[in-house]
Amino acid sequence: MEEMQLEREMEEAYLQRTKEAAERQLEQARRAVEEGRLEMEEARRELQENTESGMGSGLRNYNSAADFEALVELSQNAAPVARIAADYEELMRKIRRLEKLLKSPYFARIDFCFQGEEEPEKVYIGRTSLMEKGAMEIYVYDWRSPIASVFYRFMTGEAYYDAPNGRIEGEVERKRQYEIRDGRLLYFFDTNVSISDEILKQLLGKNTSPKMKTIVETIQRDQDIVIRNMENDLLMIQGVAGSGKTSIALHRAAYLMYQGVQSGLSSNNILILSPNSTFEQYISDVLPELGEENVVSMVFEDLLRSVLKERELQPQNAFLEKAVSHSAYTQLAKGSMEYKTSERFRDILDRFAEEIPRWGIEYQDVYLGEELIVTKEELKRRAMQRPEVPLAERLEQLKTYVMEEAFGGRRDKRRITLTQELQNFLKVDIYGLYEGLWRDGACIEALGAETQEKGKGQETQRGKSCGAADAGSGSGDDIDQIRRYTLENLESGRLYFDDAIALLYLHLKIYGSRYRHIRQVIIDEAQDYYPLQYEIFRLLFPGAKYTVLGDVNQTLTKREDISFYEQVRDILKRKNSALITLDKSFRCTNEILRFGLRFLASGHRPGAAAWQGPMPTVSEGGLQEDPLPDGIKCFNRSGDAVTVEALHSSEEYLDRIAEEVAFCREKGYETICLLCKTKEGCSHLFSRLRSRLELKMFGDDGVGELKGNLLLPSYMAKGLEFDAVIICDADSRNYYDDDDKKILYVECTRALHRLSLFCEGELTSAV
Repeated sequence: MEEMQLEREMEEAYLQRTKEAAERQLEQARRAVEEGRLEMEEARRELQENTESGMGSGLRNYNSAADFEALVELSQNAAPVARIAADYEELMRKIRRLEKLLKSPYFARIDFCFQGEEEPEKVYIGRTSLMEKGAMEIYVYDWRSPIASVFYRFMTGEAYYDAPNGRIEGEVERKRQYEIRDGRLLYFFDTNVSISDEILKQLLGKNTSPKMKTIVETIQRDQDIVIRNMENDLLMIQGVAGSGKTSIALHRAAYLMYQGVQSGLSSNNILILSPNSTFEQYISDVLPELGEENVVSMVFEDLLRSVLKERELQPQNAFLEKAVSHSAYTQLAKGSMEYKTSERFRDILDRFAEEIPRWGIEYQDVYLGEELIVTKEELKRRAMQRPEVPLAERLEQLKTYVMEEAFGGRRDKRRITLTQELQNFLKVDIYGLYEGLWRDGACIEALGAETQEKGKGQETQRGKSCGAADAGSGSGDDIDQIRRYTLENLESGRLYFDDAIALLYLHLKIYGSRYRHIRQVIIDEAQDYYPLQYEIFRLLFPGAKYTVLGDVNQTLTKREDISFYEQVRDILKRKNSALITLDKSFRCTNEILRFGLRFLASGHRPGAAAWQGPMPTVSEGGLQEDPLPDGIKCFNRSGDAVTVEALHSSEEYLDRIAEEVAFCREKGYETICLLCKTKEGCSHLFSRLRSRLELKMFGDDGVGELKGNLLLPSYMAKGLEFDAVIICDADSRNYYDDDDKKILYVECTRALHRLSLFCEGELTSAV
């Protein structure tokens, strides 16, 4: 008892020393900020005075040498202001980091005895580092530092970590974990396992939060290996629902930023692709909590809109609504998407892009006054040269050639007129050409025949995956049906999602990419992207390394198996690639995960054998000893049994949902999500329940805070988690085929603590 008291006093003393060091630095930073603010105001005042006196009020065109010198001077005067502003912002970021650090400076400690040393070094680990430069004393190590990996990967005993100058070996003599809130040490304990099951159990047993939180305290060994992987240009992660894929993605982004201090990687060199805007809002706090701000996060629609600005785009959610419903257009919408994103159609688009300079541009003879400068035949001949260069670049070079032929190096007021004439006909109307491709059925047939002849006898892996084989080899009747569907959509004036993807690909083939500065791309919910979208990523981010995270069991509009990752590898063509499987689920209780896995156990999934036999048992150690289907393991956290009820009257059905929500509220659950398969189903249920419940219904652009009683369509729940989930439309009309089972699996595995399924009428046979 006395020993424990002494340990407590020592830990309290170290915490106090750490806080004092942080407070000293915080005070210094605040003084520096005030000084920087005054310096910035003075610099801006000087810049304004120099601008007014040096440039003069009458200066407008900057044509003279004096004017040019004034511009140079203005630029030189502005540079110090920009530098001071950057320093000021960096100080503000440091203040925010220190303020957070004071509330909880660290969460773990290892006592690591370096090889050849007698006494171990106490290494405290937190979200960010804290050191005193003068004394060279490190109070807290950043969780991303090399030595911190020992905490995540090793038990007590022999251990090592990889530092920039080589492998460092030694022995872990102690692993200790802390709970510190608002600067107060609540408790600590020693553990001999990777990360304490008790800490995990406490965290997983809590209510979910409106925004995703960091997991630095509970990163598991397998997760840490993924986060710190720097060897692979393409790192692919196949993870079961609840395995922490999204958390890994975000912590990996933070780790890449930490490593990038030496390699020159900055926040604008990293891009995170999220599945939808609701999900993007949900994860928005994680990187700032880890001390990394300004990392770019986008959804695929943002990429479409950034390039295809001229047209109104069908939102991805509108496509998903059509694809998951059982309407007359469901199969047609899915078939059209599969065909237009297949390898065969990509080859058609490639061939089509090659042919554009031959017949897609209305060349004209170029005259200067009465003099013929360049013939249209010569323009066409030159435009068709060097097909490896993007067409837009060739056309710009063609304009330069014409201007040189017309004027040489001399000035001439006719330059502007001639430039405008060239721009009028040396342009590519991508939308018009794409619509013409679909109007001329013979053109698609001819291009398709050429690509088939070109690849005859060469069956590629890409033709076997992502539904591309079925779509690519569709019958003539299927293609005619897709053609009529496409023309109807194009004539509406709105660019549908499948056509927008094809047009973005064409645009990149013609104009090239403006995202070449991106060096790291992280793609979450990767299984929902189609082959042509990965071709787009390859063109958009040609110099990037990729982290691709997905679960082939959670596709909504197509079917996948593990060969999906082979296809991604073949398309992205990175030098070094690796596939890592995460088979441990931490989100759901045992009861919920077992129930959800029944929808994967029916043998409907490509490449998966049916799961037979008794339900597995759970060991005391935390993870199951008896494997679930496909070797899936779940954490030992028990909860309520899953409720499944079919109600036969409307009043009884609506009352039962309201009762379930009230019960969840009584249990203290803060985020209760009511799920319907489609948005249309949500709208219908909302109108019926609004007098009984206070509900928040989501729009296509998200809803802000994920808290309270929420009503969502299935496809908008991807990647999210809730305290309780109520699937409200589990009837035989909504869920009856194999694709519906995948949707049920996704819906069930959103729940942390409680899951209920209700329906009005006949229960789905999938359950």
